[in-house]
Amino acid sequence: MTKNVVFEGSEASGAVLNCNGSTIDATAGNGTLERIAVIVRSKHLPDGSWDAPRDVAITNCHVRGFIRIRGLDYTASGSNMKASSTKPDHTAFVQAASPRDTVLDTLLIEPPGNIALYVGPGVTGTVLEKSTFVGHTNGTAIYLDAESSRSLIIGNSFQISTKSRELIAIDGSSRNRITGNSFENAYNGGIFIYRNCGEQGVIRHQKPEYNVIVGNTFRYDRKPPFKPAVWLGSRGGKQSYCFSDPQCPFGSSQSPLDYARNNTVEQNEFLGGSLSLIRNDDQDNLILDNYAE
Repeated sequence: MTKNVVFEGSEASGAVLNCNGSTIDATAGNGTLERIAVIVRSKHLPDGSWDAPRDVAITNCHVRGFIRIRGLDYTASGSNMKASSTKPDHTAFVQAASPRDTVLDTLLIEPPGNIALYVGPGVTGTVLEKSTFVGHTNGTAIYLDAESSRSLIIGNSFQISTKSRELIAIDGSSRNRITGNSFENAYNGGIFIYRNCGEQGVIRHQKPEYNVIVGNTFRYDRKPPFKPAVWLGSRGGKQSYCFSDPQCPFGSSQSPLDYARNNTVEQNEFLGGSLSLIRNDDQDNLILDNYAE
């Protein structure tokens, strides 16, 4: 298949796409949007409300292109996100308007240069399991964006390389669980947890808390230096676009810091690396029983 596949609105809820090993190929497109192979998205209705899909499943596919799951905007810097972020109930609103419980199972994902899997603002309950990332990306393999929550990333193989970024970015996203994965090319970083502090004028509300990184394997077959395999609080509120608005005393407007707290990093293996590849720049995180050889 050389066209993209779209699941939009509640009419798509419960839909299952089983490719039976065939390929969805969007690499002939120009630019990022045209090379999205699979997209699960909410529909903006004429009355201004949002109609979100839930329980969409994509399985047994070779995806040559990008996968996007999104609600209000394509990114956390969109105009709908900016308007919503000035309100104290922003996180709850964005989550209610976004796709829920999308399952990505047994995929071979080969992105043409950009982020392979983008879990957009407010998206909740995404499951990625038994899948393999290959090729090269100029961004990250996975990006969990602001106000998203409860993604489960389990039993996947990250054979993909990056230009300069970490493999998984957890940006203002909470209560995600990353377990049983294999990271083969984490030289530019493995899993970074942080919160952008106002990019494009959007206030980031949710703290990147209660994420669990357990039972993963990081393999290194060359000599250091490497960037951290796991970095809790990797931004530290130092970005040039941080701002404070006295009329919005919440989230990153109240403080630019990451607040990457109450996260767990446990029983991960670092083969060819050392435990110094875990970097903790915030408070109240549990780092326990990790192993290096």
